[in-house]
Amino acid sequence: MAVDILMASPLKGGVSSMAAEQTQETLVQKWGEILEESNYVPKIKSLSDIYPEEKSLKVKFDDIDRYDNEMAILLLTDPAKLISSGEEAIKEYIPPTSEGVELKLRIMNIPKDLRTEVRRIRSKHLGNFLSIEGVVKRASDVRPRVQRAVFECARCHTKQIVHQDDPILHEPLECPSDIGGCGRARGATRFIPLISDSTFIDTQKIEIQERPEKLRGGALAQFLFSIVEDDLTGETYPGDRIIINGVLKTRMQRKGQNQMTTFDIYLDVNSIDVIEAEFDEIEISDEEMEEIERLSTDPDIYAKLVQSISPTIYGLEIEKEALILQLFGGLSKKMPDGTKLRGDIHILLVGDPGTAKSQLLSYMSSITPRGVYASGKSATSAGLTAAAVKDETGDGRWTLEAGALVLADKGLACIDELDKMSKQDSSSMHEAMEQQRISIAKAGITATLQSRCSVLAAANPKEGRFDQAVYIYEQINIPTTLLSRFDMIFPISDKTDQSHDAKIASHILRSHLLGEMTMSEEASEGETGISTTKQLDDLKAIHKPTIDQKTLRKYVFVAKKISPVMTDSAMETLKDYYLEIRKKGEEGTVPITARQLEAFVRLAEASARGRMSSEVTIDDAERAKRISQEFFRRVLGRGSFDDWDADVINTGNPKAQRDKMKEVRKIITELLKVDPGGFSEKGFIGMAHEHGIMDSEATKIFDKMRRGGELYQSGMLEGKPLYKLVHEL
Repeated sequence: MAVDILMASPLKGGVSSMAAEQTQETLVQKWGEILEESNYVPKIKSLSDIYPEEKSLKVKFDDIDRYDNEMAILLLTDPAKLISSGEEAIKEYIPPTSEGVELKLRIMNIPKDLRTEVRRIRSKHLGNFLSIEGVVKRASDVRPRVQRAVFECARCHTKQIVHQDDPILHEPLECPSDIGGCGRARGATRFIPLISDSTFIDTQKIEIQERPEKLRGGALAQFLFSIVEDDLTGETYPGDRIIINGVLKTRMQRKGQNQMTTFDIYLDVNSIDVIEAEFDEIEISDEEMEEIERLSTDPDIYAKLVQSISPTIYGLEIEKEALILQLFGGLSKKMPDGTKLRGDIHILLVGDPGTAKSQLLSYMSSITPRGVYASGKSATSAGLTAAAVKDETGDGRWTLEAGALVLADKGLACIDELDKMSKQDSSSMHEAMEQQRISIAKAGITATLQSRCSVLAAANPKEGRFDQAVYIYEQINIPTTLLSRFDMIFPISDKTDQSHDAKIASHILRSHLLGEMTMSEEASEGETGISTTKQLDDLKAIHKPTIDQKTLRKYVFVAKKISPVMTDSAMETLKDYYLEIRKKGEEGTVPITARQLEAFVRLAEASARGRMSSEVTIDDAERAKRISQEFFRRVLGRGSFDDWDADVINTGNPKAQRDKMKEVRKIITELLKVDPGGFSEKGFIGMAHEHGIMDSEATKIFDKMRRGGELYQSGMLEGKPLYKLVHEL
């Protein structure tokens, strides 16, 4: 029936005369019939008993539509008239013993095809009932607003009531003589507001933003200012996905004392639906469900999923497989003691320029519901987490504005150029990545926002190119405290290899040829030769995703609803692998930590979801082992797990580095025995050379100790500075 309403609605061409001619008395009578037929009367009586804990009667739109299509149309076109008549009808069913009960009428569950996008709102929508879906960008504090103001005349002390509907306080125009007043106009007397006699209602201002995944082509998100009142206040926070239903109203803009011809718009909210699902509502037909179930039973499902991730990018199979597992994610768990274990998987790509890192991030954000893309070079901690901003639409109070990690709640946050962020800004991500929340204490505001999202980040090496012989923490400008939060880190190197280079060159050239031929075909309106058509079809087959984006989205949507349970064999496989690595570590090293074991579990659970299996089997555990092993091999060591060291990313001070520093301190001790007054840089490098440390490395160590404040200048010798250890002071 929603489609019938949409066709008859004034939004599509005008109100029917039948709906326009409804009288208040007729509408109240019809409302009474709706309340009785849809069994709302018992609900009204129960609400009257618990009032004011509950102040609203929630009526489904479908119940109105089912009873009278014309009333549903009138709700969309003249909501003030219909809602006021509905609240009048509700009063007739409130028991006489419930004195002072005034229930609000809230219209809920507006059909999806009647929703309006923020950027599509126009002047024709003024006064209409709109349903808008979006993300709460900012929310003000809850404050009282006077609804029924009582004024006293300063001359004769006569009291009168003025109902307040606008944000600006309206005083009486005169002191009416018919109620015993002096009859003076506002200019001849003064009206004193009596706060204790006035009636107030709670009010809150929220700003809703378009959903990030709906934005394409670099479009800026548009916002809508909204006002919520009474029992709706304090129920939404920045980052919440909501559907707000209400009446579109205007407010005149002012410039100094002058009134402008341009008006501001805002939504007077009648009801709020909070979206709890992890993904947007996705409609799946029976045929599509059959296709999804068929794919889930395909033994080559993971090969097809990998081929569906940015087929324009050649290779990177292990990285793409890890990104697939990130899409599905593990299970978020809440333990009996209240502890929460995250299920989202965080991945960092580090590599040389031109290795398609940014392209991968952009692709993943586009195929992921609730995907948000941000660049670390242009992002601050406030832009990623939350910012305290002044409410320019009101009295200048501070409000919270959600950042990228909050907007990506229950989705994927793609952060490019993470290494370009300052340490202060990147440190704000620690809590968001591990605890999946953001604690804010700014401008007198203390709040906690949800950031239950996976993080996919990319970074470039400090020196421009990745060096396999140097530990990763030395090559990127990211603190080890942040590095340790990533479940997997993949260095991507651009090495010269004739065979591999030839394959990449052929793939890139074919991609460009496909683009050229496609544009040529469009320009010639499909008139191409037979050989050209065959070549074009062959090229499309190479670069076309095995599973198209639409189907992949729905596949992920269905798979994420599954909650697989680990089998005993899978648990033993992961446990044995963890213990095997731990016992092979050299004395004084920790090859991997329990944090990596938790990553194994998340990867195995994601693997089971990818197959739509209710059990995590040995195959899933083996896939988690294989992908993790590639990460460990590239980052934690130089080969087998005999030399892996988790401190490479956990502390930035692995055993090899610690041993080298011990050797350096021995060298300094020997130098100070020879000359207690201090040692020169040249003397240090020479002694280090004798202990097997290369001159370039010794120079680097010396500079690091000097910049880090471990050495201080103790004197001069032949124009050269001498140094000593600070801790010897």
